[in-house]
Amino acid sequence: MFNVIMRHYDWNDPTASIEVGRVFEYTDPNLAAQFTEGGLPALDRLRAFPCLFIPEGIGNEICRVGTVTAARIANGEVRFEYALDPDVPPMTNSFLFAQKARLDMDRHRHDWDWSRNHWALKDVDLYRVLYRSVNPRRQRPSVFAIPEHEAIEPQLVSVMMPFDAAFAPVYATIQEASAACGLLPRRADEIWEAPGIIQDVVSLLDRARIVVCDLTGRNPNVFYEAGIAHTLGREVIIIAQNRQDVPFDLQHLRYIPYLNNNEGRAALSQALQGRMRTILGH
Repeated sequence: MFNVIMRHYDWNDPTASIEVGRVFEYTDPNLAAQFTEGGLPALDRLRAFPCLFIPEGIGNEICRVGTVTAARIANGEVRFEYALDPDVPPMTNSFLFAQKARLDMDRHRHDWDWSRNHWALKDVDLYRVLYRSVNPRRQRPSVFAIPEHEAIEPQLVSVMMPFDAAFAPVYATIQEASAACGLLPRRADEIWEAPGIIQDVVSLLDRARIVVCDLTGRNPNVFYEAGIAHTLGREVIIIAQNRQDVPFDLQHLRYIPYLNNNEGRAALSQALQGRMRTILGH
């Protein structure tokens, strides 16, 4: 079962209200009777079901799925608080209107139940309808595997940089900065968990709390890895010895410039520590 609460919403305000007399409009009478106690809606029981928060209309109005987290009756109104389900993207009324029969929202010939504030209860599995109606999931990568659920290691810093002896002092600087923040840096050449190196790289990126990418030298591997890290939604710190090494598509992002000498690496360490602490909320 699921609730439908049709009214205007300000998605930045998690509170709303509706007249008590409009609860169970466009609801099967037998179903309404099961959730009525003392002549009033049994709000605590209704809150157990997901809710479709939808404004009036059958056009491009935005509607959301979530739950009613609290509700009480006062001065002839049901005043409620709600939370949106982050795993269900916003939808339009027109999309849902096309599914109205499956949602049991087609009880009247003139679609009055799409043009009036009300709270209805439907004996339908909302998530099943949406699952069967939305576009199929994005195709998953075939070159490497990504687990279904994230398993971020809170102290892990993944470092993506050229495997070159000239960068050894730079990696030592990143290790120093990470340690100062209570973090553990790792490079892909330090692990061997999968038959192919790309899988180790992706796994390292996927588990990381922070990713440091050194774009110095315009290394194509590092560019590829930076793209994967951004796609995975990781916090990426870009460093480079030369601004010209930062590609056009990334120049709108802040990066840490540095010189590969003692003074430059000392400044890099301080800058990295500052950024890492900001990301960690310290």
